[in-house]
Amino acid sequence: MVAKLQDVAKAAGVTITTVSRVLNDFPHVSKKTHDKVYAAIRALNYHPNALARSLQGKSSKFIGLIFPTIANPFFSELANELEVKLSAKGYKIIIASSANNVEAERRYLGMLAANMVEGIITGSHNLGIEEYKDVNMPIVSFDRFLSEEIPIVSSNNYQGGTLAVDYLVKQGAKKIAIITDEDDSDSPTSWRVVGAEKAIKQAGIQSQQFAFPDSQFTESEKAEELRSLLASQKFDGIFANNDTTALLIKKIIKENNFNEVPIIGYDGTDFIRHYLTDVATIVQPIPEIADALIDLLFRRIEKPDEHFENPEPLAVQLFVN
Repeated sequence: MVAKLQDVAKAAGVTITTVSRVLNDFPHVSKKTHDKVYAAIRALNYHPNALARSLQGKSSKFIGLIFPTIANPFFSELANELEVKLSAKGYKIIIASSANNVEAERRYLGMLAANMVEGIITGSHNLGIEEYKDVNMPIVSFDRFLSEEIPIVSSNNYQGGTLAVDYLVKQGAKKIAIITDEDDSDSPTSWRVVGAEKAIKQAGIQSQQFAFPDSQFTESEKAEELRSLLASQKFDGIFANNDTTALLIKKIIKENNFNEVPIIGYDGTDFIRHYLTDVATIVQPIPEIADALIDLLFRRIEKPDEHFENPEPLAVQLFVN
């Protein structure tokens, strides 16, 4: 039997009005009440449809986006590209920034379901959230494994890893530091390191990996950890997991008068390529990624009961300014 709002209220020991306030992110709701309501929602596998009566079977014309942070130029540009392309189809978007916070992402997932978006595009970094496999709506993922039932669009991370190392080797690097997120999932991003290590082995040089999970460090803490790493280790090449980390490393080297070494980042947004000098990066094709995500999502919307395989990864390229 499908759970109703009344069932959630009863299970949580609160009123229907309180459940509604929690789902719609009203202020002045205590954390205790919030947690009780969401515990009941998860236990009952409840998926609210706040607009169902007014829509009467019509399309809501809304798509939900969940990204770790739109402060990162890559996710900002991808969100913008998705908005432009979806707008051309007559759709609007609701953007949720999960801020690398599991509870925040759970709230946003519930909120998007409550407002009856037609589908969700997610680039979540909060791996292992059980709710994704239970959400009764079409979802597609960018670069992240969330569930066997959620197909993934990705660029060719293996190719990106090999291109990055090939660039550093051509710059004369013999000992490369690989700066990564901590990720033991089956997400496609893990192939960046696989490709990098393969190229390192073929080149007959040394490497060492260092994980800096964003969820465990503030920006200042991450900067200090990287400063300590650069001060104590002798590397002559650095492969960073994204461009913002690469730029932070460049800043630390300059401020501390460390020896200059070749550095390459990852993502290659328009902002990075057009406005910053002396930058090497692996470019992910944002327009093509947006097209692939939208195409796959709309196919899932049209055929919600069909299983979809992951499309072929999209080619990346080296950019040196």
